[in-house]
Amino acid sequence: MFERNMLTFNPGWTSNKETLKEFQDVREIQSLLKSRGVQLQTEADVNTDGPASFTLVDPDGNPILFDQHVPKAKR
Repeated sequence: MFERNMLTFNPGWTSNKETLKEFQDVREIQSLLKSRGVQLQTEADVNTDGPASFTLVDPDGNPILFDQHVPKAKR
């Protein structure tokens, strides 16, 4: 299905796909990584909320996907 090994993170979900009450939004994670100089392959739209994703590539060329399926709870 994929040419290389892929690591996937799903902010907002437990390992059993149960929605967490609190979690760091994918756009916050993206902003933190970019501020530390990490090059991203794709980016989540920071002007949205809810489901979004971004990708980067590790030093061995494997993609890493941050894929958020649930909206962040409003405070």
